Amino acid sequence: MNYIDMQIATSAPHPELEQFQQWVDAALAIFEDGADCELVIRLVDDAESAELNQQYRHKNGPTNILSFPFEAPAGMDMDLLGDLVICAPLIAQEAAQQNKLPEHHWAHITVHGVLHLLGYDHIEDQDAEQMEALEIEILSKLGIANPYMEDGKQ
Repeated sequence: MNYIDMQIATSAPHPELEQFQQWVDAALAIFEDGADCELVIRLVDDAESAELNQQYRHKNGPTNILSFPFEAPAGMDMDLLGDLVICAPLIAQEAAQQNKLPEHHWAHITVHGVLHLLGYDHIEDQDAEQMEALEIEILSKLGIANPYMEDGKQ
């Protein structure tokens, strides 16, 4: 079983550990090695997200998720994936703006972050398409519609 260390540094509404566990497990289940992993999920407010976004990405303002993959020192065999920092107030705001169920947006952002921890990114168009296809596949298995569709159109 994958292990999640939850850190809650916000008073904003957020899912329970069991929901995060379901989303993380679904994201990791599509990969064949099947090894159990550990990760940290830290839920924060706008101020902490903005501070970390500035410090690590040199961008102003909060962001919905930051992913910090763990790089084990040479010779160490560890199953620690890394850390996800999710801005709870921004997730609620985005869900409302995008007319999505908050739980579905939380699931999408969590899956998105796990894929980043596994080395996926969306800088180049081809990489973005691959990452989005994985997100759509994982979310579909959770009964969640394609998050990239607007009003039934992609």
